[in-house]
Amino acid sequence: MVHRLRPVGLDFVETAPVRLVFAREISAAPDAVFHALAEDIPGWPSWFSAVTLARPLGDGARREVRLRGGGRFEETVLTAKAAELYAYRVDATNAPGARALVEEWRLTPAGRGTRVQWTFAADGTAPFRLAVRSARAGLGRAFRQAVAALDERLTA
Repeated sequence: MVHRLRPVGLDFVETAPVRLVFAREISAAPDAVFHALAEDIPGWPSWFSAVTLARPLGDGARREVRLRGGGRFEETVLTAKAAELYAYRVDATNAPGARALVEEWRLTPAGRGTRVQWTFAADGTAPFRLAVRSARAGLGRAFRQAVAALDERLTA
């Protein structure tokens, strides 16, 4: 079953009822990290182990993403500012209870590398919000592993 979500904007990252923010510094340069995030969509499964499929749709302003465990998402890119910011909103998902989701990847130079900050902003039913909050540790672990794998891939 597919659920259509509320079409929120980038400002939702700051106003969402549930905001999970994770950050890590890596060796790869911001340009390379941005390229992997925003331009090499099909490459996501090679570094983000939770992702089984990622592909751009149409002119690249939309994406389809599938996760291990069966999660499916249709997304719209909200912004893609080279070497600084990549964000997208979920338009449709099979996750019950979701009402609005935005993910933001913010990149800042850190010496010769990059500080990668990922914000997961969500709204939904009370059980959905509780589930997202309860998943904080798992999402943080997935983020750290993904960014470490991305760094290894980009600096190899």
